[in-house]
Amino acid sequence: MKKEFSLLEIEPLRNLTFWHIWALGVGAVIGDGIFLLLGQGIATAGPGAVPAYLVAGLFQMFLMISLGELAVGMPHAGAMSVWVERFMGRWWGFLSGFAFAMGWVFAGGSVSLALGRITTWFFPQLNTDVWTIAFAIIFITAFAVLNIMGTSIAAKTQLYLVIGLTVVMAIFAILGFRHINPANFSPLLPFGSKGFISAIPLGTYAYLGAVTLATAGGECKRPVDLPRAMVWSSITFLVLYTAAQLVVTGVIPWKEITMESSPFTKAAEVIFGYAGAFVVNLAAWIAAATCILMGTIYATSRIFFAQAREGFLPSFLGYLHPKTRTPVWGIVVIWAASLALIMLGTINPDLVYVELSMQLVLAWMVSWALATIAAILYRTRCREEVARLAWKQPLFPLMPILGLGGIAMVTYSTFVGTPKSLLWGIIWMGLLYVMFRAFTGRAHRPATTPARETEKGSY
Repeated sequence: MKKEFSLLEIEPLRNLTFWHIWALGVGAVIGDGIFLLLGQGIATAGPGAVPAYLVAGLFQMFLMISLGELAVGMPHAGAMSVWVERFMGRWWGFLSGFAFAMGWVFAGGSVSLALGRITTWFFPQLNTDVWTIAFAIIFITAFAVLNIMGTSIAAKTQLYLVIGLTVVMAIFAILGFRHINPANFSPLLPFGSKGFISAIPLGTYAYLGAVTLATAGGECKRPVDLPRAMVWSSITFLVLYTAAQLVVTGVIPWKEITMESSPFTKAAEVIFGYAGAFVVNLAAWIAAATCILMGTIYATSRIFFAQAREGFLPSFLGYLHPKTRTPVWGIVVIWAASLALIMLGTINPDLVYVELSMQLVLAWMVSWALATIAAILYRTRCREEVARLAWKQPLFPLMPILGLGGIAMVTYSTFVGTPKSLLWGIIWMGLLYVMFRAFTGRAHRPATTPARETEKGSY
């Protein structure tokens, strides 16, 4: 019994710097979305997909700025789970955290498959169907092992990958600008305002994931680096992706862009030849890899760890390895779930790529909305505490209002035509509530857990 208590006292190592956290934010943006979904966005809005995706990216940045004060005031592995619980109660905190983690688990299967398919592009002699699955399994396993070996090792790998990604995207944008034909942007909105608004949710999906860096709160050296990384990671991917999209749309007439292949690859081949297409596909590979590495595996395991320590989930998910200080069993569970989704995606692609992607969007909209409301309550109820923070959000309450407005727009645009998907969301949230009541009703929650002591210390 004494040994079990000592293991629960083990806390994460605080060894992440600003650049590690910045890389987590940039890399966790669902990279395969921006590379593959731009074709769908252009099919929906024509050249207007570029400003539509820019609006989606700005909504994401408003959200990041809104949550900055919570991140520096309450740095915690549970992030939104802990923030929302403090101001709105245990159930809402559990829902916010678990929904965010669940969204990443859904993403793990589709992003793994996307990574596998991108990898087969480099080996045209291989059987695409077989090796897509094989590469997906190989990489999700490799990145799970990296995370188990230690946060510092995984974070350094993420940093190197993201630096490579930003360099490739910057070179593509800078060298590609001279090939832009302004006539390709006319008409800007061939499908009118309806097409423009419909493209915003697609852009939101492309930018999903950046809030993931908030879950590094329990492992960052300086809590003030969290909100700074939130802002600068948002600026980084917003500038890079918008510039790259301008090049793609300006190089290829929008009517010639299809959803069968990445428009980035096609544009690179036009500008630079096969070598350019090779490099851009490498960038897409890196983008998908960083999502798996520090989105699916890192963020989800940290939220499960924090919620297990709070008594919301089975206690084994709150175990940290004494040497690496990583949530080993949480990572293993996420790895197993990703494998299951990979196999399911080969049997029923529409379920993984369409229905579960819709549930991912709904789960994150719910999580973000609750976290944004908590940010407003934090600012209004804890004025003295906020006044002592080393970082404060500008123009309050403008940023959270804009963030909530973006969430409302995306939710409406996504589900107004798919009430069945919304119904499925209501069902899984209802099942989560039943699970929450059953588990917390019979589980003993310590009066003060190590996770709670960390939280109190940061207040």
